[in-house]
Amino acid sequence: MNPEKDFAPLTPNIVRALNDKLYEKRKVAALEIEKLVREFVAQNNTVQIKHVIQTLSQEFALSQHPHSRKGGLIGLAACSIALGKDSGLYLKELIEPVLTCFNDADSRLRYYACEALYNIVKVARGAVLPHFNVLFDGLSKLAADPDPNVKSGSELLDRLLKDIVTESNKFDLVGFIPLLRERIYSNNQYARQFIISWILVLESVPDINLLDYLPEILDGLFQILGDNGKEIRKMCEVVLGEFLKEIKKNPSSVKFAEMANILVIHCQTTDDLIQLTAMCWMREFIQLAGRVMLPYSSGILTAVLPCLAYDDRKKSIKEVANVCNQSLMKLVTPEDDEPDEPKPVVQKQAEPNPDDSLAKQEGTASGGPDGSCDSSFSSGIVFTPASTERAPVTLHLDGIVQVLSCHLSNMAIGMMTRIAVLKWLYHLYIKTPRKMFRHTDSLFPTLLQTLSDESDEVILKDLEVLAEIASSPAGQMDDPGPLDGPDLRVSHSELQVPTPGRAGLLKTPGTKGLECSPSTPTMNSYFYKFMINLLKRFSSERKLLEVRGGFIIRQVCLLLHAENIFHSMADILLREEDLKFASTMVHTLNTILLTSTELFQLRNQLKDLKTPESQNLFCCLYRSWCHNPVTTVSLCFLTQNYRHAYDLIQKFGDLEVTVDFLTEVDKLVQLIECPIFTYLRLQLLDVKNNPYLIKALYGLLMLLPQSSAFQLLSHRLQCVPNPELLQTGDGLKAAPKSQKADSSSIDYAELLQHFERVQKKHLEVRHQRSGRGDHLDRRVVL
Repeated sequence: MNPEKDFAPLTPNIVRALNDKLYEKRKVAALEIEKLVREFVAQNNTVQIKHVIQTLSQEFALSQHPHSRKGGLIGLAACSIALGKDSGLYLKELIEPVLTCFNDADSRLRYYACEALYNIVKVARGAVLPHFNVLFDGLSKLAADPDPNVKSGSELLDRLLKDIVTESNKFDLVGFIPLLRERIYSNNQYARQFIISWILVLESVPDINLLDYLPEILDGLFQILGDNGKEIRKMCEVVLGEFLKEIKKNPSSVKFAEMANILVIHCQTTDDLIQLTAMCWMREFIQLAGRVMLPYSSGILTAVLPCLAYDDRKKSIKEVANVCNQSLMKLVTPEDDEPDEPKPVVQKQAEPNPDDSLAKQEGTASGGPDGSCDSSFSSGIVFTPASTERAPVTLHLDGIVQVLSCHLSNMAIGMMTRIAVLKWLYHLYIKTPRKMFRHTDSLFPTLLQTLSDESDEVILKDLEVLAEIASSPAGQMDDPGPLDGPDLRVSHSELQVPTPGRAGLLKTPGTKGLECSPSTPTMNSYFYKFMINLLKRFSSERKLLEVRGGFIIRQVCLLLHAENIFHSMADILLREEDLKFASTMVHTLNTILLTSTELFQLRNQLKDLKTPESQNLFCCLYRSWCHNPVTTVSLCFLTQNYRHAYDLIQKFGDLEVTVDFLTEVDKLVQLIECPIFTYLRLQLLDVKNNPYLIKALYGLLMLLPQSSAFQLLSHRLQCVPNPELLQTGDGLKAAPKSQKADSSSIDYAELLQHFERVQKKHLEVRHQRSGRGDHLDRRVVL
């Protein structure tokens, strides 16, 4: 420093002492400066006061010499003490050079700067609030200072500043929020602690409504919640807990929509505490904001659905996620569907213009109103609860369906998640069928693929959705669209039950499709797609048919009425080109028909063939059952067509008898001994009226080799009374019960011819395969 330079009004002694390396001498100089400034205040000499402050700032506090800087700091503090209540007039000049010293490399100098600013703020009190941002900025840096003395000094200053803010009602929150939003993303542990402590203070001040600005800092708070320090995490938990209490007390003033995306992001984090806290917030948001959250359903589902598959290690998160899921589902109501006769012009007029922005806000990110499984944060959405109360919220299903489909097709996701997805799809088809049927064609392959799931419960829910699609009135349309796969040549118009003009089976007029059975509910166009694609899936995935085929078909029969299922499948199989699959499928259907409790009513309907509908169903089943000779006989036994069964068995002599064929005869014998055929066994007591039943059973006996099934059937037939009466001829006066169906409208001669044609085709196919060497010849030489 130039000793000849004029520092008036500071005396040479004061200047010399301020530059001294000893603190005591600098302190003496500070006392002299305080005395000097007090005189200027008494004289109201503002020019000299400014001159003293400027000299201390420029020549000392900002000097290159460290001792001079220390002298300048203590001198500025002395000025502030001397000015007293008038220090507010000079705060900018007093504070700025001190804050500059906060960045000094010398830790002792940073400490002296803290001390000086403490004295300045202590004197000025509320007058420093206009300069709060620069003070906060400086303090936030010192909070992470490595020197413990500096850190301790900054904490004293911090507490003083908090007291001032708490006492005052002039705090500029609007001006402070941008700085808080910037500083809240600090990764330093002490800086985070500093930020959290200030948010706690501001939240506790009654005159400061920090809730209005929560969207600005909520993401940062969740970031801090993931800090490695246990104390900081606990402090952040407290802050978030206080905000949530405030939200519950004043939901009408909360900007739910602006924070929805933030919660979606943090609900997907790997940190358990962050995820649980965000999920709890999401639960409260859905329950408090209601339909305001509907536009963000896709993002919420992206976050919530995977949590439903968590194990007991994350039980708390799973439980809260389940509540979120259920609460969100309840928000979807029938009012969200399109009207019966949509009128676009009227609809636009009904929805106020402010809500039009909602559709524009929908992005491809699942964190936004609509999107895929991958989420991204979008902070540009502004949606106030007040506006949503005045106008209805429109439910857009595109993003929701995309998320649901994505999760359903991901087999790595847990069972409970897939079940939840299927429950959502079912719920949407029930509540908003018209909107959902726009997405049915894209969902259909995924739903069919889900039938291969390992979980029975998943398959059950999947079948419920498919059944709702197949039976909903909203799915009824003239053109069901292209069927799945180029090889499916059966269209809706071709799915017809045989009529007199085509097959000559019935002498009464028939109708097309399932309408020929008025006792069954009407199915829509997707029913045929479902049946065709289900059979195609069984054909391409034989293991599915073998392991789950019976289970799936039984459940479908419960959901869609058994008569519909068997009628349509039989008609489709009639045109099946893969004869081996057709035979296997017919055998499966026949086993289900004869053994499942779910088909009790259908068996009773077929047992007597009293109505045109039951006769028509029998004819339809028979024509497909001909793919498997033994099942055809069992169908005749079920419908008490014993004479026709006997005629069929007579034709077996012309068939190629294989091991598989004999195995099926063996199984039929076992079935005859089951409760399902109790009525048949009792009819053996009436030999006179059931001669063809006995002859048919003897025919089966003659087909069997000497096996356990042979012994079983032989013992049964030995119990038949009066075997002499088995003879039939012209002498029989009474029309036997076994021929009661002959007086019906069924042309059994034509059925027998059809059976022969089908068996001929099967024989040709087997010979072709045998000639190519594709299969081993399993014929039995008798």
